[in-house]
Amino acid sequence: MIGIDTNVLIRLLTKDNEAQYQVAHALFKANRIFITDTVFLEAEWVLRFSYNYDIELINDALTGVLGLPNVITADSASLYTALQCHRQGMDFADALHSINAQGDTFYTFDQRFSKKAKSTGLLSTVVLLK
Repeated sequence: MIGIDTNVLIRLLTKDNEAQYQVAHALFKANRIFITDTVFLEAEWVLRFSYNYDIELINDALTGVLGLPNVITADSASLYTALQCHRQGMDFADALHSINAQGDTFYTFDQRFSKKAKSTGLLSTVVLLK
């Protein structure tokens, strides 16, 4: 099993550099790939801000990678849930943070996040601090 950096995943998903895409594709074809949550987190940000991908395209791309039989993550269920929340309009980072929190209740000062978390119904209790 090998681990990959965000830039390898981005090359695979965007094909913006043909030579690097071919290397990334070959890695994915020949290996079991471990992808950390932080690589998914960074990839979402890069696709959104550097490539101007919309939520649907980001979710389709990252969900597709998660579904590959040779891709391993620490907790695929949490990533899938975070992507569901993201598809419903929640910030991906906020969703992932709250899902991975070590408690039933997640506290925040972010009013927008609190509203979105409650509307998805997929997260533990989110408490808005004032």
